[in-house]
Amino acid sequence: MLMPELNFPKFNIKNRLVNNSIQVFDEVRKGYFKLTPEEWVRQHVINYLVHHKNYPIGLMQVEKLVRYNNLNTRADLIVNNRDLEPVILVECKAPNVKVGKDAFDQIAKYNFSLKAKYLYVTNGLAHFCCTINYKSGKMKFLKDIPEKIK
Repeated sequence: MLMPELNFPKFNIKNRLVNNSIQVFDEVRKGYFKLTPEEWVRQHVINYLVHHKNYPIGLMQVEKLVRYNNLNTRADLIVNNRDLEPVILVECKAPNVKVGKDAFDQIAKYNFSLKAKYLYVTNGLAHFCCTINYKSGKMKFLKDIPEKIK
């Protein structure tokens, strides 16, 4: 499966072929996972956050269970602070999926209980980052995800 070039810095993804299926190594989960278009984007986001924005990989969670209205959902990626509180909630879409209102509705549902300060939605080609002020209820879009948050 040939994956498209994304709007992230290039890096070498550790991969292997198993039963005619490509698997990529996920540094967060410490294992190999099937290469899908969404996984391709997620691995680029993880690399970007760790190697370009200086977030510790040990404070990241992939496919984290999140409850919303008695439903179990899974957040693509959560970056926590040192107190293990969610700071950034990331929603990854396949490169061919347009990032629009549906993606923001989805991430907002996940964030209902998490209350992360930043939401980041990407399909690897288009990236949107916003911060939320929970007191005022206002959302502000940023040019890029911030450097490591203390």
